[in-house]
Amino acid sequence: MDFTLLAFLAFAVVTVVAAGAVISVRSPVHAALCLALTFFTVACTWILADAEFLGIALVVVYVGAVMVLFMFVVMMLDIDEVKMHEGYVRYLPVGLLVAVVMLAEILMLIGIKARSTPFGVDPAAAGGVPNIEWLAERLFTGYLLPFEVAALILTVAVIAAVTLTLRKREGTKHQVPSAQARVKAGDRFRMVQMDATRPAPEAPPASGDAGGEGK
Repeated sequence: MDFTLLAFLAFAVVTVVAAGAVISVRSPVHAALCLALTFFTVACTWILADAEFLGIALVVVYVGAVMVLFMFVVMMLDIDEVKMHEGYVRYLPVGLLVAVVMLAEILMLIGIKARSTPFGVDPAAAGGVPNIEWLAERLFTGYLLPFEVAALILTVAVIAAVTLTLRKREGTKHQVPSAQARVKAGDRFRMVQMDATRPAPEAPPASGDAGGEGK
């Protein structure tokens, strides 16, 4: 048993344990942290299988962006943990049964596909180049037009989402970029000239008060 196989088994065990903790721990914050650990361990497995691009994308996109958003949302929400876990034990057997059936179907599908259509030679390894270099060369040469079309569609989708959700409500403040661009420096502040004055000196205490204090 070589070191690569031992590392794969270790990553697999950590992934399964962390994924189980996502649905079993009581705290939503702990569940989000376990999900981040699951993503990171799966990324390590991809890198171990010479799929560096998938591993880096999983870390940058999911662990670095999506999970940070999850953490902020979970920590800001007021979640009733007692009410959320009321039906956990009651639905646990059904959930385990569904999970076992899904796992058996996935293993059966993998076995059938492996026998009917065996995996071919890795083109990156055959070319003697890293996985990321081979993928970048294929993406920006042979598939450049579909890549640009996908980027254009995503840009239009982002603009459409912002436009659909941009609604003006009464009692709320909104920024007007055109009005902000037309503002001049003289409209922001005004110089006021005032005469310099000295504060009046304080009057000394009366003699009667001083004598009374002495008594």
